[in-house]
Amino acid sequence: MSQKKVLITAGAGGIGRALAIAFIWEGAAVAVCDIDKLALDKLATEFPQIHTLVCDIAKPDQIDEMVKKAAQLLGGLDVLVNNAGISGPTAPADQLLLKDWERVMRINLDGTFCVTAAALPFLKQSCDGAIINMSSVAGRFGYANRIAYSTSKWGIIGFTKTLAIELGSYGIRVNAILPGAVDGPRFQQVLQGRAQLSGRTVEEETSKALGTQSLKYLVDPAHIADLAVFLASDSGRSISGQMLPIDCDMQNI
Repeated sequence: MSQKKVLITAGAGGIGRALAIAFIWEGAAVAVCDIDKLALDKLATEFPQIHTLVCDIAKPDQIDEMVKKAAQLLGGLDVLVNNAGISGPTAPADQLLLKDWERVMRINLDGTFCVTAAALPFLKQSCDGAIINMSSVAGRFGYANRIAYSTSKWGIIGFTKTLAIELGSYGIRVNAILPGAVDGPRFQQVLQGRAQLSGRTVEEETSKALGTQSLKYLVDPAHIADLAVFLASDSGRSISGQMLPIDCDMQNI
């Protein structure tokens, strides 16, 4: 990985932060973007070798400039990790506001498309390009009361499969990672939303969530990062167009 130049969206916290750290530990040159400047500043203080860029993925005009700047700082681009996404509100379909639906799609789908489109001219110049898209178990199961999020993550699957076909002739491989219940603040917010709808406690919702898994623990973000590093490495050069769950063998959500 010592020659790889990697761009990670939403890289200042959570899974994105774990991704950035994993790639630099393997010797890659890394740039991350995020909307949260304070979190970016904290990351840059702890890991000054990481390039940080402020960008709102919901705003296409910011994306083009961010990708160009990242490629300039890195001296090119070999790996793109589309990690940015939001969960949206927890609500039944008939209570979900159109503006909330549109915001989820604007970030999870439109944002992923815009970043990828801006990055492709640089990736096509790489001799070993790779794109990793962050989907979700919600991209292979229906997800009650999270219809916008689930729809967007199913969309990422089609996006990944199509890109893999289109970009194979350039030697660019494209895969999707489908995390399950990931340990961290974001999943705690999901549990709180479920608890509000169901009337159960957060602890009861946690137990219910783990009950759908063969392995009774939350996914460590570092394990997702390990999988991403593998897919971007030489060991993953024959893997493209694949959907890789990392969910403790979740059966349903």
